[in-house]
Amino acid sequence: MSQWELSEFDVPPADDKDRFHDFALPLPMMHAIADLGYEYCTPIQSEALPYALSDYDVTGQAQTGTGKTAAFLIAIFTRFWENPLPEDLPPGTPRALVLAPTRELALQIEGDARGLTRHMDERTVCVVGGMDLMKQKDKLNKKPVDLLVGTPGRLIDFINRNDVSLKHVEVLVIDEADRMLDMGFIPDVRRIVYQTPHKKRRQTLFFSATFNDDVMRLAESWTIDPKHIVIEPESVATDTVDQKFWMIGDNEKEDAMVRLCQAPAMKRAIIFANRRDQTHRLTKHLQKNDIPCEALAGDIPQKKRLATLNRFKDGTLKILVATDVAGRGIHVDDVSHVVNYDLPEDPEDYVHRIGRTGRAGASGTSISFVAENDAFNLPPIEEYIGTTVTCTVPDFDLGASESGSVSGTLSETLSENKET
Repeated sequence: MSQWELSEFDVPPADDKDRFHDFALPLPMMHAIADLGYEYCTPIQSEALPYALSDYDVTGQAQTGTGKTAAFLIAIFTRFWENPLPEDLPPGTPRALVLAPTRELALQIEGDARGLTRHMDERTVCVVGGMDLMKQKDKLNKKPVDLLVGTPGRLIDFINRNDVSLKHVEVLVIDEADRMLDMGFIPDVRRIVYQTPHKKRRQTLFFSATFNDDVMRLAESWTIDPKHIVIEPESVATDTVDQKFWMIGDNEKEDAMVRLCQAPAMKRAIIFANRRDQTHRLTKHLQKNDIPCEALAGDIPQKKRLATLNRFKDGTLKILVATDVAGRGIHVDDVSHVVNYDLPEDPEDYVHRIGRTGRAGASGTSISFVAENDAFNLPPIEEYIGTTVTCTVPDFDLGASESGSVSGTLSETLSENKET
């Protein structure tokens, strides 16, 4: 079999975009990038890669879905390729560590890492709570680990058992630091960071969707003169997503959701609810109405959650009903619709949710139900996204009609549908 050549991956230069060709990446890395169908860098990749590849510390403000995972993974594996070790490190002793707040995100990062190293020898291991600890221990001990991805609690378990040593970590990545803070993980994260070499002897890449005072203090503690990169959330939240807000009664939401899921335009959708019990109740209601869907919430066993997520990614499952925490790990480029069955109480979560669609340069649609109980959450969202929203009557054709809305009240529309 002939060796792959860069000439097989032709991406023409573009005035307003950077190509991966422009960063002198290792040939096996470029081969993997070509296999994955990447051509041009996202804004966070264009901004972060020059510094990350040059061994600078980086603090990056970017939403989920902007391509930051690939940015730090490309930098890590390029470093390994250009600086091979003279001999293997002991088992459980990684050269790089990525900390993530949720199991789903950690597993997604592991999958992305394997995709980028498919033509390289670097090995990635993921350790997360809610999965078999002994199986993860076996993976750590099987052979040397180059990149370790983990959630804080499970990683501390392995540190306490002396199964993991972080004394040779060259690159530390802290992903979604704001979510770590919100979930109360910072004491654990701080303990883990202190297990790694001093910040003068490691590279630190620190990412967060927001940089409030608390997050800034963490970034300053763990980095040295970082290059700070800001990718405004509006570029993700509003430019590629058609945002709709539908006035609706609280007692009409379930039936409206059935009609919406029956629309042909709903190719692949994620429905967000605020609580786990709402997620389960809505899933059962949709299933009773012959809508194939499954729930993704924190109280579902991890094995089942992974199976559900895999079915959604491969297209077998068309509709997911999820909570915010479970939804953070969903990275699928061709989600056509995001539906806010409940408006989130935190406006940042609204941006995270709708960022599940309109990814990788594609367009998407978000539909938010605005019932009486949701109305109080609307003004903070308007302030956060910097625009006043217009609430309309639902259009179950999703733009198929010229008017863009249906006449009459929602109750009348639902009644007419039941009669027919």
